[in-house]
Amino acid sequence: MAESWPPESNTRALSPAALAVSGADTRSLLFRRGRAYLGMMVELFTEDEIERYSRHILLKEVGGVGQAKLRDASVLVVGAGGLGSPLLLYLAAAGVGRIGLIDDDSVELSNLQRQIVHTTAAIGTRKAESAAATARALNPLVRIEPHARRLEADNAPALIEDYDIICDGSDNFATRFLVADACFLARRTLVSAAVLRFEGQLSVFKPHADLAGPCYRCLYPEPPPAGLVPSCSEAGVLGAVTGVMGTLQATEVLKEILGIGEGLSGRVLTWDALAARMRTVRLRRDPACRLCGPGAEIRDLTEHTRAAAAGDQAVVCAG
Repeated sequence: MAESWPPESNTRALSPAALAVSGADTRSLLFRRGRAYLGMMVELFTEDEIERYSRHILLKEVGGVGQAKLRDASVLVVGAGGLGSPLLLYLAAAGVGRIGLIDDDSVELSNLQRQIVHTTAAIGTRKAESAAATARALNPLVRIEPHARRLEADNAPALIEDYDIICDGSDNFATRFLVADACFLARRTLVSAAVLRFEGQLSVFKPHADLAGPCYRCLYPEPPPAGLVPSCSEAGVLGAVTGVMGTLQATEVLKEILGIGEGLSGRVLTWDALAARMRTVRLRRDPACRLCGPGAEIRDLTEHTRAAAAGDQAVVCAG
């Protein structure tokens, strides 16, 4: 049976009046929900915040309480590239109160085909600083914390523990496994995405909250040998694919903060842009997993320190 649109649960939020609301009309629509609700909104937000986030506030799944959750949340974005660009912009636009961004690269001309957070004028500057400046210009109400350095075993624990949710958009397997292990050990939710050519993949890992949920190593037990998986510079990537996957990544982050919808813990979403096909597959916890299984061997980040000393930096495409 075909679904009606909009769904009955969202009809009120998507009414013509809601879609047309702006400025002073926002207060009028909120007033219809009751004086107490309007009073709560005035106490929680300034007039500028109410107008800026009005389309969120009109959604009953978000509302004023949800917008306050976003403002109180903190997210760390690993990588200011093709995935990190739309991810950072949508988190900032949504009003996530504190956003960290770590990347040690500088902006290059070849980045601009997909890394939309940077401009031509930013070529040669540090990506973390360039992306932070763009996000601040978009929404000066949120706190952007750029970290212009590489994420390594010695700084990962403290940095990751300082944020509620971690988003991985890094471009090498060493960093991806470091982030995954550090998130598990710090009991932090990891929202991980990857792209290559015309395809993308996305999942959420939070075994600390979902006791039956898998970790990243349940999907990928070990990094592949260097050279097995091509990088973007070798295989290429359609710029818009990184935009779609980074936006989906941002959506999952917002859902996790708000506690709404069905999350991707225990599921992997894949998208084939050429076939216009998106699907999700189940991912179960691996009882033999070295990180989250009963006989887990990984208790700290020591092996990442050894791998870095050996120069193990296999590249993966993240845009």
